[in-house]
Amino acid sequence: MRGVIATVLTLAATTAGAKDPKFGFPLDCSLGENCYIQQYLDHDPGPAWNDFTCSTLSYDGHRGTDIALPTLADMDQGIDIVAAAPGRVLAVRDGMEDTYFTQENAAQIDGRDCGNRVAIGHGGGWITDYCHMKKGSIAVKKGDRVAMGAVLGQVGLSGRTQFPHLHFSVQHRGSHVDPFAPDGVTQCQGPLADSLWLDPPVYEPGGVIDVGFAPGVPDYQVIKAGAQDKTFSADADAAVFWVFAFGLRKDDEIKYGFEGPAGIRFENTAVFDRNQALVMRSGGKRRKGKTWPKGTYSGTVELIRNDEVFDTRSYKFTLE
Repeated sequence: MRGVIATVLTLAATTAGAKDPKFGFPLDCSLGENCYIQQYLDHDPGPAWNDFTCSTLSYDGHRGTDIALPTLADMDQGIDIVAAAPGRVLAVRDGMEDTYFTQENAAQIDGRDCGNRVAIGHGGGWITDYCHMKKGSIAVKKGDRVAMGAVLGQVGLSGRTQFPHLHFSVQHRGSHVDPFAPDGVTQCQGPLADSLWLDPPVYEPGGVIDVGFAPGVPDYQVIKAGAQDKTFSADADAAVFWVFAFGLRKDDEIKYGFEGPAGIRFENTAVFDRNQALVMRSGGKRRKGKTWPKGTYSGTVELIRNDEVFDTRSYKFTLE
């Protein structure tokens, strides 16, 4: 998500001080449970990209923090976007459809990449912007005074986006500021200054979004929608274990597999040849007998970077 209010896409370097605002988390969700941070602000001035930890959870020119929901099903349940600090509503846009960005709808979205949005002024030249909100969910209007934590609307899929999320951006006097590293210094350069967060979110370098079983290779769009069953029946043609993850880097590994009754076992390791923001991997075994044996099937995945496991997830069910 590129700039919304300001047209100057420079990165501000402003040491956090007593007069700077402190921000609460702008989404009513639990990180690692029903939301996760997909991408951070880009600190690299050239064509490459780095987040504030010098890792690659960003993309070239990205000027905010993307807080994502695992699936469209989570979006449909309704996750509230809240004001990160008290202030006055400067701008509101609603009415854009919740749909994936494609080349076919690019012309309709052009110039409105932020989708349905709310912008709030906090005084002293500070502005926060909340993008990709769900159509019809916006609960404030221009000129309203809002308190920290006031509901602004809900997470949607409007504008230029490929996954349901809130793009949260902070600007100070026309320049974008990373609330994780407000002085512009990253861990590549030295110690980080105090953040602008009241309670800084824990940085996750990537992770597992969801796992489950299926009776065959699942459809990626069904996984993204949160509509994939997590079991298979006794007469299924195959037993497949699937993994949905984010933030994979070149040379990362996904080691996954499952065990079942009667000595059933499957293992596989996928090595990535490039960075991938979102990824699905699956594998399994074809049925050899008339039915799959009854009992417990247990699947596990490990995400490995530099020979160290940085996330893991398990799932099991009982076939009766």
